[in-house]
Amino acid sequence: MLVLNISWFTDSMREGRPVAVETRHLIQDTLPSEGPTPTSVAIVSQYACQRRTTIENNNSIFTDAFEVLAESYEFSELEGQCLAFRRAASVLKSLPCEVRRQEDIRDLPWMGEHTKAVMEDILQYGHSFEVERMLSDKKYQTLKLFTSVFGVGPKTADKWYRKGLRSFSDVLTEPSIHLNRMQQMGFLYYEDISRAVSKAEARALGSIIDEAVRAITPDGILALTGGFRREKEFGHDVDFIVTTPEPGRENSLLPDIIERLKQEGILLYCDYQASTLDISKLPCPRFEAMDHFAKCFLILQLEGSKVEGGLSRSKEGGRGWKAVRVDLVSPPVDRYAFALLGWTGSRQFERDLRRFARLERQMVLDNHTLYDKTKKEFLAAQTEKDIFAHLGLEYIEPWQRNA
Repeated sequence: MLVLNISWFTDSMREGRPVAVETRHLIQDTLPSEGPTPTSVAIVSQYACQRRTTIENNNSIFTDAFEVLAESYEFSELEGQCLAFRRAASVLKSLPCEVRRQEDIRDLPWMGEHTKAVMEDILQYGHSFEVERMLSDKKYQTLKLFTSVFGVGPKTADKWYRKGLRSFSDVLTEPSIHLNRMQQMGFLYYEDISRAVSKAEARALGSIIDEAVRAITPDGILALTGGFRREKEFGHDVDFIVTTPEPGRENSLLPDIIERLKQEGILLYCDYQASTLDISKLPCPRFEAMDHFAKCFLILQLEGSKVEGGLSRSKEGGRGWKAVRVDLVSPPVDRYAFALLGWTGSRQFERDLRRFARLERQMVLDNHTLYDKTKKEFLAAQTEKDIFAHLGLEYIEPWQRNA
């Protein structure tokens, strides 16, 4: 039984049916205790899109362990176990205080027996024996090394491992291995693009891209997305969404930007993919499906003189520039809000937002559109807030989506 405030009743009246109970509907009456614990602060939703999660993680000792296990299951293509640990990590990241005993997680969602066992080890011994075994596992170490290369995914890494390859030199000297262009660039600029990109470097790249966009179309729209939009200090690459109010112009926008970057002499690598957007095939029910907008995956040469405070230095530190990965996505302007929401992340936040839409609202959400299955219609949105409103959710700012 739940005690609800009047907002649940008014929402139900507006919908013409009893709506699903959300955190904002609850009257949260807490009891006095010796100190704050996660479960005494608030009822935690099973959906990341109903939880506010800043970059301040009070439970990193647990979530770091969960990320190792999730990654190992991802390497083994065990999607269920991988998702279980990522869901549990997402919940713990949202808690306003540190978990200090097993009782603190008793009523939290997504805390399965395996996750509880890992946490019990950490609470009792200060570390997880299972995680330590994984970190010392030769296969895990090798797959993690290979997947750190731009253009190398888990399947390719596993294929190389099964061939008996264990190091970069093994790969580069193996006659049967034929690297594609992306992988060649990944090895060539490995020292640079394996290092984190700073917020200052992301802003400098934003200025460079924005200048190119303005030269092509003065009314162009450019947005920094990904972790940097969620106010993270560092990331592994820099993502931008670029569009224009002129219908159809977005299809030629990226080729024009690429040509300008090439003329400026800062384009080191480019993989351009033209738009495959087909409205008749939307929405896409598969979460992992890459969107159909025009996009390009770049490596740009970023000069240290362009960065406030200078570049984050490499081990070599001998030159005044750094190779940085940059992704550009160009949706039509009427799809801009959906692309912005989808490319902002985090991964678990986006997964839960789509799951909430499907299970609680009978809608299908993807990076292109929002479809109401009960009304059998697409719902338009000019901003992210419009999408949240369609879903009956309170809007969560980007810097509170770090699930």
